[in-house]
Amino acid sequence: MEELRPTTGSLVWHLALRWRAAVDREVAQFGLTHAQYSALASLRALARRGETPSQRRLAEYTGLGPIYVSKLARALERGGLVARVTDPTDARARQLTLTDQGAEIADRAMTVVRALDAELTAPLGGPDGSRIRTLGKSLQTLLQAAPEPEPEPDVETGDEP
Repeated sequence: MEELRPTTGSLVWHLALRWRAAVDREVAQFGLTHAQYSALASLRALARRGETPSQRRLAEYTGLGPIYVSKLARALERGGLVARVTDPTDARARQLTLTDQGAEIADRAMTVVRALDAELTAPLGGPDGSRIRTLGKSLQTLLQAAPEPEPEPDVETGDEP
């Protein structure tokens, strides 16, 4: 009888679940979930480039849905890590900036997650190893070839974003 080999999608799914759980455990010390960390760290990266992104821009950058980013931004705002202000060029849009506390938490959490990344990628030579670079290029190719997900309707109104 032929042994069934898991599909690439199944392997990526299981690895993503484990990776997410590991990041969740590490960023919990900062009062963050993995998703909140992703939004906060991405906002930090954009701010370092001199951007004051809108929620939509942050959604594009992270690959998360705009409605989900809006909910994350509101939670981060309630936690005092992010300020949401009306975009001066579009009254419907919200621009996001890190508070001083948000920048400090982002920097500390990013250091912890980079250390976790080194630990998790060690079996393939670590984050700077040739095997990880090859894997990263392969995953980027698959991501670029994959169809974009459908927009998520607003659960409160049912409207498309």
